[in-house]
Amino acid sequence: MNRNWWYRFSFFLVMFAIAIITIIPTFMDFDPEKSSFPVKSKINLGLDLQGGLYMVLGIDFNKVYADEIKNYISKVKLTLEEEGIASEIGSFSTKDKVDPMHSILITDSGQINDAKEVIKKFYAYPVRITGEQGSELIYGLGREFKFEIETNSVKKSIEVIRNRIDEFGVTEPEILSQGSDRIVIQLPGVKDIERAKELIGKTAKLEFKIVHDSLASFSRGEVPAELRKLMDDSAAAGITYKRGDRFSEYVSRMNEFYKELPKGHDLVFEKILNPVSNEVEVLLPYVVESATQLTGEALQDATVRISPEDNQPYVALTFKSQGAKDFERVTGDNVGRRLAIILDGNIYSAPNIQQRIGGGNAQITLGQGDYNTVMKDASDLSLVLRAGALPVELEFQEQRIVGPSLGADSIIRSEKAGIVGAILVFIFIVLYYKISGVIAMKTLFANVVFVLACLVGLEATLTLPGIAGIALTVGMAIDANIIIYERIKEELKIGTPIREAVETGFSKAFWTILDANLTTAVAGLMLLNFGTGPIRGFAVTLIIGIICTVYTAYFVSRIYFQFYMNKTRGQKISI
Repeated sequence: MNRNWWYRFSFFLVMFAIAIITIIPTFMDFDPEKSSFPVKSKINLGLDLQGGLYMVLGIDFNKVYADEIKNYISKVKLTLEEEGIASEIGSFSTKDKVDPMHSILITDSGQINDAKEVIKKFYAYPVRITGEQGSELIYGLGREFKFEIETNSVKKSIEVIRNRIDEFGVTEPEILSQGSDRIVIQLPGVKDIERAKELIGKTAKLEFKIVHDSLASFSRGEVPAELRKLMDDSAAAGITYKRGDRFSEYVSRMNEFYKELPKGHDLVFEKILNPVSNEVEVLLPYVVESATQLTGEALQDATVRISPEDNQPYVALTFKSQGAKDFERVTGDNVGRRLAIILDGNIYSAPNIQQRIGGGNAQITLGQGDYNTVMKDASDLSLVLRAGALPVELEFQEQRIVGPSLGADSIIRSEKAGIVGAILVFIFIVLYYKISGVIAMKTLFANVVFVLACLVGLEATLTLPGIAGIALTVGMAIDANIIIYERIKEELKIGTPIREAVETGFSKAFWTILDANLTTAVAGLMLLNFGTGPIRGFAVTLIIGIICTVYTAYFVSRIYFQFYMNKTRGQKISI
């Protein structure tokens, strides 16, 4: 054999050895943490093979618009004050749910035009003035800003969900947008379904708001008479909160029911949980300013700590530099009042502000109860706050749980189908092409090994359609061998010497094999680019298989045939 053959053969042996080492952890089912084997990675199995959770989440943009217009209340008011224009927060209207409105009252009616100019100067993009009534300016969201909200909400939600899932420890999640208001999530291998849903769906919208002076609840037994009557009247009207209900919907209905709600204020609640059953025992009502003084966007970090006073976990908050300044300003301007810390419409604590608080630190207490339960809640809360708040509230529109037994059954059936198919192909190729058929089977085995090794190396996910892609690859590899063999047989029929017939057969078959595989590869790339879920899994294995097929079916087969010709000295061939 010449030196060039030894180079190609050595390269093949090295690559094949690496591929075998790469797939050993998968087939031997090594534990990456305990095993001392040099390769730790294994083939990642998709949702349909190892079970898990499939969800479709939707976005209610009408609620997003309402929340967004409320976010600008305090900003507009503060800017007007800085420009020397006194104002008061007006009413909020959702008569047109697609275009909610808010108003602001200008104290000096002679400054109406100045106020309009200030709002246009500083908030021309997010806010548009829609009208005025006396000294009251009415404004809504800018149309281009609403379009930006729709575009960015899905993108940011996907980013936040991915961060949360990464911290939750799920490998190879698939998170994709579907249309303009839906997100599809696949979590293969997740065991704690309910906790995963809770972490993903938790809005984690953190807000700091000032509690109304005369309607401040100081403890469970000191609810103001007006709010006690409200709770009794709402219960009599059938507005109650039960386990399984959407808390945000209950809060929204209560705000609509409370006709005497002070202008520029919202009704929110603190959940008092039973320390044993962890069920909601009492809902403690608060009336807070609609204007948000500070949001979770100002957070730098959120960590779990243990209180030395009662040995209970709490979440310690650290603000960014600007957030720390804003927090110090808010506490300094409202000494003697209560500051409600609100997460997803639920008050976690509402401490009385004794003095200006500097340093940029605050804390969220989670109440009393079982230590492990409180610790878990604190850990989950700190996780979602660190990973970021969802920009919108997501609704669970569809959910499918794939059990691990179903995935295991798919693997077993796929293995059986693969073994039976391989045996049938082996019988056919060996009976029809004899020794050349044995060479084809060797290259076919190398092809499958290379495909599996590439899946490990690229950290791709193997799905049931992906297995179908491997099966298709096997068929294409055999097809390539048949093309080569038939070309060799044609050369032999016209009297071409054996050694020359083999070389000519390989040379003339190359472009046919390349053309067929390139055409399929283009189709695979289209599926990978435009497909979702299972389609992408099929496309990944198909493209990897095509690359491996061209190498093994042509180049590796040629190495084997050259060795075969050298042994027979080009005098005979079994084909």
